[in-house]
Amino acid sequence: VQLQASGGGLVQAGGSLRLSCAVSGRTVSYYGMAWFRQVPGKEREFVAAISWGGGTTKYAVSVKGRFTMSRSGDKNTVYLQMNSLKPEDTAVYYCAADFDHVYPIRPLDSSEYDYWGQGTQVTVSS
Repeated sequence: VQLQASGGGLVQAGGSLRLSCAVSGRTVSYYGMAWFRQVPGKEREFVAAISWGGGTTKYAVSVKGRFTMSRSGDKNTVYLQMNSLKPEDTAVYYCAADFDHVYPIRPLDSSEYDYWGQGTQVTVSS
């Protein structure tokens, strides 16, 4: 199983980016997914989670109303649309998959997830 994250980059404050995460090698089961982020010296932080069908989402308070997580029609790619970006959004963003549940039981808990992408850097300049 591989999770391939992409879409990071450098953007000015107030700008937008769209991250993608493609899952390959998984042919069975329904699974929930999430985005986390991490800055050096700090713990990995929950950003957003989505159910298999896409009907259930959850967001960190810090990004609610600015970020939107969605899922492709075949369910194997998730997106994170990030608008009104702030310098404090600067981090490495990781996608994660919970292959045991259609929606993570504890979405904010990083130990809930079985597989992780390699991370994509998002830098927001002031």
